Amino acid sequence: MGYSVGQVATFAGVTVRTLHHYDEIGLLSPSGRSHAGHRRYDDADLDRLQQVLFYRELGFPLEEVSALLDDPDADPREHLRRQHALLSDRIARLQRMAKAVEHAMEARTMGINLTPEEKFEVFGDFDPDEHAEEAERRWGGTDAYRESARRTAAYTKEDWQRIQDRERDINRRFTALLDAGAPADGEEAMDLAEEHRGWIDGSYYACSHEMHTCLGEMYVADERFTAHYDAYRPGLALYVRDAITANAVRKA
Repeated sequence: MGYSVGQVATFAGVTVRTLHHYDEIGLLSPSGRSHAGHRRYDDADLDRLQQVLFYRELGFPLEEVSALLDDPDADPREHLRRQHALLSDRIARLQRMAKAVEHAMEARTMGINLTPEEKFEVFGDFDPDEHAEEAERRWGGTDAYRESARRTAAYTKEDWQRIQDRERDINRRFTALLDAGAPADGEEAMDLAEEHRGWIDGSYYACSHEMHTCLGEMYVADERFTAHYDAYRPGLALYVRDAITANAVRKA
């Protein structure tokens, strides 16, 4: 009988809507249907889905993934070799980026000149001063840290409120895209990732696409950032990271 769409979504850590979208665009169509017409996936379908998710993790647009997987001359082992080489290159590139920018920074933790009442009003239960020492220890010698400290030192409560409101708006729209099954490497998600980069660039420090990609990796590597995004919707940190990566690949 194979596997239902719900079972496959659970196996792969994707949404049912994502699988429906893959079926609609011909990227991954299930091999069978139940008597009631429901999608049923076999082991070969799962193998193909694994390949799709590997390429998605690497930032490939869905159209290109489809072309690669449907190449009649392609050897399945060649896909694995290609993905291994790409992942190794990505790891090396991210390590270089990490050294260049000393990862990224928790910009909101620097230069906060608000009263306790104002900080609670703007940041809620999050107290940025608690993380200021760590941020300075990790990134205090970077140009980005100094630029952020210079900018934020002059911010008023209204400035911080505006910055926080924009971040929440961006995250709510990311959540809506994820709920709608929009792919992270689709135009809407990539455009929103570019807006997110612009928000950082305009509020804290000059944020290149490379630095933005490094930030995206930190959103899933640092449990504090993951918790921040996943509070909107479980899986949002990974979705934002994927959209940021896809946008950086598009801009490159």
